[in-house]
Amino acid sequence: MIECMFDEATPDALITEIEASQQQESALMAHRLAAIAALLSQRIAEAEDADPDPGYAMITGFARTTAEVSAAMNMSPMGANHLVSQAEALDTRLPNVAALLAEGRTDWRTVQLIIARTELVSSDLIGELDQSLAERIGRWQCWSRRRIINAVDAAVRDIDPNAAKERRVRADDDRHISITPQPDGMAQVRGTLAAAAGAAFNKRLSEMARSVCANDSRTIAQRRADALVALLEGRVLSCNCGEPDCPARAAETEPVTGAARTVINVIASQDTVTGESDQPGYLEGYGMIDAEQVRELADRAALRLVECPTVSPAEALRYQPSAALESWIRCRDVTCRFPGCDRPAAFCDVDHTVPFNHANPAAGGLTVPWNLACYCREHHRLKTFHGGLSGWRDEQLPDGTMIWTSPTGRIYRTTPGGPELFPQMRPACVEPKPRKRSRSRENATRIARARRKIRDQRPANVEQLRINRARKKEIADRKWRNHMRKMLVLFKGREPSTSPWCPWVNEPLEPEELPPDWQPPPPPPQQLDDEPPF
Repeated sequence: MIECMFDEATPDALITEIEASQQQESALMAHRLAAIAALLSQRIAEAEDADPDPGYAMITGFARTTAEVSAAMNMSPMGANHLVSQAEALDTRLPNVAALLAEGRTDWRTVQLIIARTELVSSDLIGELDQSLAERIGRWQCWSRRRIINAVDAAVRDIDPNAAKERRVRADDDRHISITPQPDGMAQVRGTLAAAAGAAFNKRLSEMARSVCANDSRTIAQRRADALVALLEGRVLSCNCGEPDCPARAAETEPVTGAARTVINVIASQDTVTGESDQPGYLEGYGMIDAEQVRELADRAALRLVECPTVSPAEALRYQPSAALESWIRCRDVTCRFPGCDRPAAFCDVDHTVPFNHANPAAGGLTVPWNLACYCREHHRLKTFHGGLSGWRDEQLPDGTMIWTSPTGRIYRTTPGGPELFPQMRPACVEPKPRKRSRSRENATRIARARRKIRDQRPANVEQLRINRARKKEIADRKWRNHMRKMLVLFKGREPSTSPWCPWVNEPLEPEELPPDWQPPPPPPQQLDDEPPF
């Protein structure tokens, strides 16, 4: 039955069902969490009334609720504990966010991130943060998980910087590397590092994995694993192509001297770097870092001013953007601009929103900031090979906002991530152009044009109304005559009628549907004088 439920549904109807089910899921999740919160309140009251000083024998209301939820939902104790904690946070700390979830105006994924990222905010400030996030959630419809985390972290740092600092200190204290034996002679390496160290480590492994020749038989994942071993042994990654003239083989015999120089990108304001502001920075591909970390990295890094460059007419007609323009686009977008995608802009393609015209560049598709955006390879291919009227279409506004239209006609808006984190990256408002005509005159012209169109269309509408009424009357007359013919057969059999008043009753049944080209007789000519028609 379920397999046949949507057999006849159109893609538009299916997307509508998906959207509706997501809203229902959000409302159901809010309903469940509200019930858990109410149960928790009752169990806490029961535990406090049972014995005001139970000592070590006390079973708290939270423990009682966790046990009941674990049994009712067949969950592990850890999972039930986490769910009860989330319900309590929504009930006592984030009621405005909980109300949006109940109305289906946000999804459970977003709410989970908000609960996790705001757990250290003080009770005195959580109400302000709750109100601020509830007002901003409506703009997060097409945001990826990384962008939501960045926005919540930025809001926490604005309202309660101590909570953000405490989170970083706690995370830094929990850094570790663990090695777990695995079957088949393998081991699993897991760990947590500072974001800057992780970015440098990841980039170094990728550089070593790409240092071998194209004939190397290993996958990228296998090369990265072997690069870690080579890094530990202080040597370069060996190529396994087996060719004596391999260009990567010569480097194997060279000694490794000095530490490798790895490039990681951090976006921060000038005031943060100089210590005049505590505005957080953004570590490319990892997320927000606080001002202290930014300044630590800036002390030993090369600084480069990132601003929207002025594009000359010659550069606008060139397909490849300049290095300054490409850097600005990547910093402005932060991630892929497709709805929900969080792939870092550093690994994305810089694409022309209006395709570049190679035959005549001046005809359209200029290489300018408001016509460039970052798309990961998957979504770049989707736009290129599944575009047009029946596919995905994108439109870019001057401020970098992307308006996506899906194959079923849905509209999705994504805004660049950079201005959300650094408001100074937003383009300045352009002074409006003076109006050449007054608004009242434009309204009068528009109304006159609409009335003239209605007046010109009125004769055609009157004629079409006459035809529609005539067709309706003709069908009704035929049905009545066919009914009388059937009554004649019922009462007299095949004996014909001899009545001189309705000889048509002896004729065969008439079709009760009119052909599309059927036309009624023309209307009688109008009487031009006042003489009676007799």
